Amino acid sequence: MRGVFFTVLTAAGLVAGAAQAEGERAGAFDYYVMALSWSPNWCAIEGDAKGSEQCDDRHDYGWTLHGLWPQFHRGWPSYCRTTEAPPTRRQTGEMRDIMGSPGLAWHQWKKHGTCSGLSARDYFALSRQAYDTVTRPEVFRRLDKAVRLPASVVEEAFLKANPSLTADSLTITCRDGFIQEARVCLSRDLDPVPCGRDVIRDCTLSNATFESVR
Repeated sequence: MRGVFFTVLTAAGLVAGAAQAEGERAGAFDYYVMALSWSPNWCAIEGDAKGSEQCDDRHDYGWTLHGLWPQFHRGWPSYCRTTEAPPTRRQTGEMRDIMGSPGLAWHQWKKHGTCSGLSARDYFALSRQAYDTVTRPEVFRRLDKAVRLPASVVEEAFLKANPSLTADSLTITCRDGFIQEARVCLSRDLDPVPCGRDVIRDCTLSNATFESVR
């Protein structure tokens, strides 16, 4: 009886970890999630402690590209089987301007890019194209000090700057009391699409910390 109960839970996607798959076939997914990270907040949460070059005061990173993630309607593939060659050091280095570091670009290829069905060159080109399709609200770059604000304000700013986006194609996430990311759901052609239930989980904080650009 216990085995039957476990089988039912697994089929319903209720067993922890059941939503994520590893080693899937490359190119088998439903849509993309593009994650934009507010770099000053990431630095405050973990980048400074790691001594990340991205957080050096000589940089002025704002919304950086965390990644472009192939997604299922429920769950997501990762570390997929692919015959494509890994990216060269030059290719990952060329992503520094929008991703903050070559190391992140490499990790994103290994975990997510391998699932796209694209070559490393084409995956990074598509990632850059996706990044350029979304207008990052300039208002946040004009802050001269850290503020506390509702996460909904960040969502409203993105929706105002991007008329093609709707509330169901965008979600704002928080971590450790900070605004963490703006995540945009996109089709394979990079058109906005509704996010799946496991993605559209908006942060509900009313006083999330938002650091200013360094």
